[in-house]
Amino acid sequence: MLNGASRSGCPAPSSDLSGALGKAPLLLIGPVETGSIIIPSQRPKLAAKKRITSLRAPQSPTILLPLEKWPLDASGSLGDAALDGKKLKESQEAVADLQQRLEAASGCVVDTHSCIEGCKVREASLTEAGVSAMRDLQGYLIVVDDVWTVATWDAIRSKLPDYNNGSRIIVTTRIETVAEACSDASVDGDCIYRIKHLNTEDSEKLFLSRAFGREDATLSDDLKVEMDKNLKRCGGLPMAIISIASLLASYKSSESKDMWERVRKSIGSHMESHPTLEGMRQIVTLSFNHLHYYLKGCMMYLSILPEDYVIPKDRLLKRWIAEGLVVEIRGLTLMEVAEAYYNELVSRSMIDRAGDIVTWYDGRVETCRVHDMMLEVMVSKSLESNFVSIVGGPYKGMSYDRIRRLSIHGGEEATEDSPSNKTEAGHSRKNDIEGVKMEQVRSLSMFDPEDHMKVLDRLGKFTLLRVLDLEYCTGIKIEHLRYICRMYLLRFLNLKGTAISEMPEEVGELENLEMLDARETHLKDLPKTVSKLQKLEHLQISNHGNNNGWIARRGQGRMKALRTVNKLVLKCDVNAAQEIGDLQQLRELGIVVDMTDMSSPLVQEVNQKLAESLSKMFSLRWLNIRSTSYDKNAMNFLHDVKSPPRLLQYLRIGAGISKLPDWIGSLNNVVDLFIAWTFVTGDQLFEPVCKLRNLERMHLEVYCYGDRELVARTAHTFPALKELSVDFNGDNMEAVQFQEKSMVKLERLILQFWEREDKTVVGIEHLTNLKEVKLTGTRHNPAFDRGVEQVKAVNMSRPKSDQIKVVVKYE
Repeated sequence: MLNGASRSGCPAPSSDLSGALGKAPLLLIGPVETGSIIIPSQRPKLAAKKRITSLRAPQSPTILLPLEKWPLDASGSLGDAALDGKKLKESQEAVADLQQRLEAASGCVVDTHSCIEGCKVREASLTEAGVSAMRDLQGYLIVVDDVWTVATWDAIRSKLPDYNNGSRIIVTTRIETVAEACSDASVDGDCIYRIKHLNTEDSEKLFLSRAFGREDATLSDDLKVEMDKNLKRCGGLPMAIISIASLLASYKSSESKDMWERVRKSIGSHMESHPTLEGMRQIVTLSFNHLHYYLKGCMMYLSILPEDYVIPKDRLLKRWIAEGLVVEIRGLTLMEVAEAYYNELVSRSMIDRAGDIVTWYDGRVETCRVHDMMLEVMVSKSLESNFVSIVGGPYKGMSYDRIRRLSIHGGEEATEDSPSNKTEAGHSRKNDIEGVKMEQVRSLSMFDPEDHMKVLDRLGKFTLLRVLDLEYCTGIKIEHLRYICRMYLLRFLNLKGTAISEMPEEVGELENLEMLDARETHLKDLPKTVSKLQKLEHLQISNHGNNNGWIARRGQGRMKALRTVNKLVLKCDVNAAQEIGDLQQLRELGIVVDMTDMSSPLVQEVNQKLAESLSKMFSLRWLNIRSTSYDKNAMNFLHDVKSPPRLLQYLRIGAGISKLPDWIGSLNNVVDLFIAWTFVTGDQLFEPVCKLRNLERMHLEVYCYGDRELVARTAHTFPALKELSVDFNGDNMEAVQFQEKSMVKLERLILQFWEREDKTVVGIEHLTNLKEVKLTGTRHNPAFDRGVEQVKAVNMSRPKSDQIKVVVKYE
C-alpha cells in the first residue's frame, strides 16, 4: 500500500502499478479544490505528474476515473485534484461503470447526477461489507484528498483494508507532518513526492493557453513584458497563473498594456472583488484559518515585507520574539519556540524556503520568503485589523488612525486599484510619511534605502519603539544614533549595512535591548558600556576590515544572557579570555585571536585561558575560531581543550595548527565543517573526521592542506557527507584524489580553480553517488577545462538516468 504526500507533492509508487490498477476503481475521499495531483506511472519508483484543469467542485467526496480513462489536460493549478469538464462528459460510460463497482466494493451510495461537479459519495465511510468486498478486487486505487491533521488520517487509515494485493492509496495534504504520518517507512525512505513549481517555459505556455487559447500565441513586445512581470508574481504556481490569465483573457489587443499593468500592481484588490481570482484567495484564506492562533500573528507579521523580499530566517525569528508574538514554553528558549513556529509554517507551505547563503564568516544562513499571492492576502488581513501599517510604494497615500507596526516600502507607486486608493474603515487619505503620527509606533521597518531621510530626521518622536530595523539605510549619522539611544523600550536594533563608524556611549542605557546587529558597518569596536546590557542575547558586528569586531574586555562576563556573538576579538587580555568562559549560555561564537604582538609574554597565558573557557561552553552549537597570525602552529592551544562542546553543529578552524585536535572526532553532531589556513599534512585532514556520522558538508578553503596531493582513501567513507567544496587558490595543494569506495554518499562536488592552471582532480569516477559537479574559474584555464572534460568522460560511462549535472561558473 502506498501512502503519503503533501499538497505540494504526492508519493511516488514503490512498485509496478500497471497490473494492479488496469481495472482498479478509483475513489477520492475529501473536498476538491483547484490544484494538481500526482498520478502513479507504470514504472517503479516513479510518478508522472499530470497537470489537470480547473473544476469547481462542491465540498463533498468526489470519485475519480480509472487511470486509462482519466480526462487530462496540459494545464495546472495550485494544490489539489481537478478534472476537465468537457472530457469528463465524454466519459459517461466509464463513470457509470465505476459507480457500479464502487457501490459493490465499498458499500458507498454513489450519485453521478453531474459529471461536471463530480460524483458525490453520500457515505464516505467504508462499511464492513464494503471492506470485505474489496478483498475480492484485483486491485484498487484510493485518493484521499486534502487531509489536514494526523488524527484525520488515522481515522481514515483504520477503516482501510490491507490485503497486500498491489493496491495503492494516495493522500494529498498541504502539511508535511501529515504527509510523514501517511507515509510508511521503507528502506528507500519516505514515500513523499513534493510537487515543484512550474519553470519559466511551462509557466508561459500555461498562461498563453489560458489567455489566448494556444501555447504558441504571439504577443506584442509591451504585452510580453507585462506577461513576464505577471508570471514572476505567480512564482510558478499553476493556479495563480490560470487565475490571472483568465482575468486578462478579455484584454488581448496590443493596446491592453495598461490593463495588464494595473492588474499586476493591484492583485490584492482584484482577489477581493473579481470572481476569477476569488477562488485563489479562498484557498489561501482556508490555509490561514486552519493555523493555530499563535501562528496567525506570526503569519500576518510577514505583511511588513515587500514583494519578493528574501529575509534570513534568524532575523525573522528574532523580530517575532521582540514583537511579543512568541509565547514562553517551559523548558524551551524563546528562540527554540520561534523555530518551531517557523518549521510549522514551512511545513504548511505558508512560508517558502529561499535557499542558503554560505560564507566563511557567517557560515550557512537559511533564508525564506512569502509567495506574492500569499503576501497579498496577509497584507489585506493585516490592514483590515490594523495589525500592520504600510507606507510607500503601492501603498503610498495611505494613512491610519493608529499605528503600532509601521513598514515603509519603496518601489512602484500606487495605481488606481491599489490598496491606497480604496477607502476602508479606519483609513484616511494623506500624501506620504510626513502625515504619519509617530508617537504610538511600536515597530519601525525601513525597506526603502533611497528615501529614508524623512524618517531618520523624525526618529526623536519614536519614543515607544520596541523594534527598529534600519538595514542598509546608509544615511544614518551620529545624531540619529543618539535619538536611538534614548529609545529605552527598544528590544531589537538592526543597523546592518549602514555607514556608521561610531556607536555612542549611551547605547549602554538601552537596558531592554535583546538583539543588536551592526554587521557590514564601519565600526571598529563597541563602547565599554555595552557590558551594561544585561538582557542582550544576540550581538553581531563586522567591519569591512577582517580583524575588526567587538574587543573582549573585562566585565563582559556579566552579560549572562548572551547567546550569539559573531565576532569577538581577543587581544592580550588574560581576564577577558577567562571571562569568556562565564558566558555559558552562548550557542554561537565567532572569535578572532589577535596575535599581532607575538613577542608578548602574555600570549601563551591568554591562549591557555581561552582553551579553559572553551571547555566550559557546553551549550555551544556554532564556533568559528581563527587567528591574525600566519604561524603554522598558532591554533595549537586547541589541543588543550579538555572538554570540547559536544553539541557543536558548525565548526570552522581558520589558522595554522600542527594537526586537527583529537577531540574533533568526537563531535558527532557536526553538520558543517570549514577548514582554512591550517596547513595540515598527510591524512590529517580527512582521517580525524571521516567517521563523523552527521557531517553533511565539508569546505576545504584556501591553504587548508600543506602537501601536494590530498587523498580521500578507501577508509575515508564519510557516512553522511553529501557536499564537498575544494578551493585550489593556494600554492601547496596541486591535486585531489578520490580512491575507490571513498566518500560513498557524496552528491555534490564544488571545485574552485580560480586562475590556477596546475591543479587537477583524480578519481571522480569512484564517487558513485555523485549527482552534481560545480566548477568555478577563469576562462581558458587548462585546469578548469580538464575538470569539465573529466566529468563529461564519467557521464559517458553512466546511464542516462544517472548523469552528473555539470555547473560552470566563470569568474
